[in-house]
Amino acid sequence: MISFNYETQFELPNEAKIEEWIRKVIASENKREGEINYIFCNDAYLHKLNVEFLQHDTLTDIISFDNTVGNELHGDIFISIELVKENAKDFVVSFDEELRRVMIHGVLHYCGYNDKTEADQAVMTAKEDEKLSMFHVEQS
Repeated sequence: MISFNYETQFELPNEAKIEEWIRKVIASENKREGEINYIFCNDAYLHKLNVEFLQHDTLTDIISFDNTVGNELHGDIFISIELVKENAKDFVVSFDEELRRVMIHGVLHYCGYNDKTEADQAVMTAKEDEKLSMFHVEQS
C-alpha cells in the first residue's frame, strides 16, 4: 500500500496516477509493494528528523527510513516541499519533475541502490532517469 501524508500546505495532484507509476517502478525492479508512506513536509520538519534520527545538522530534500523485508518494500519517505522547489529552480526543471525524481529516489534506495560514492551516484541518477521516463508512458 502506498500512502500520501501531508505535514505542510501541499497536496499531491493526481495521487492515483503517481501511485500507479510507483507500482510499475517497483515491479520493474522485480520487487513487491509493501507499505510505503510518503510524508510531505517543510524544511524545519525534515531538518528536525535529520538531526534527531541521523545526527546530521543539515538540510536535505529527502530522508527515507527503510523497513524492507526481502523483496517486499516497506518504509517512510519524508520529503521537504520547500527544498524540492528550490532544487527545481537550481536544476532548471519543473517542480513536478523534481518532485517525482525525489519520490522515486526513496524507492530506489529500498531497491538496493545507494548514492554515497560518485560511482553509486551515477548509477542512481541513471536509474532515476529510467524510472522518470516510465511516468510519461501511457498507463494501461
